[in-house]
Amino acid sequence: MELFFKVFVLFATLVAVKGDCDVVSKKQWDGLNPVHVEYLARPVDLVIIQHTVTRTCNTDAACAEIVRNIQENHMDNLNYWDIGSSFVIGGNGKVYEGAGWLHVGAHTYGYNRRSYGITFIGNYNNDTPTQASLDALKALLRCGVERGHLTANYHIVGHRQLIATQSPGRRLYNEIRRWPNWLEDVSSLKN
Repeated sequence: MELFFKVFVLFATLVAVKGDCDVVSKKQWDGLNPVHVEYLARPVDLVIIQHTVTRTCNTDAACAEIVRNIQENHMDNLNYWDIGSSFVIGGNGKVYEGAGWLHVGAHTYGYNRRSYGITFIGNYNNDTPTQASLDALKALLRCGVERGHLTANYHIVGHRQLIATQSPGRRLYNEIRRWPNWLEDVSSLKN
């Protein structure tokens, strides 16, 4: 029994330190708690990739500051319950918790209750995504499947395929179009 307790404590410590799927928690990036939550029916089969159209970031401090600014804008100016994205990825290769795996986000009108919105920090009409940020997305998606948040046959689409926007920017859009889970024809998704 004592061994079981020690293993449990070790596991709980690792989860608390590493977070779910190696995601930087809201507590770690000093985010605000949501004012309300709606739970997402899982597993989800749609991932929508976006960009922030802000400056890029390559350090933990700079990325966390941008994520905080986005959350404040979403909550204070747009009256969202929380930051709109499910996750935000920095050029430093870290994934920041937004609405997360469990809660409905506010990232793509008409698709929020059936998808995850993953947003890259930067303007990818001009910037090129870092390999670290692309690797972080791939690791997040793998973990999402392993943990039952995403279906094994999930689809990736660009934000621009669903609404009138340039997001996720030409360069990021061109990258994700080569990925195996890419969905070119979104007519089956349209509301």
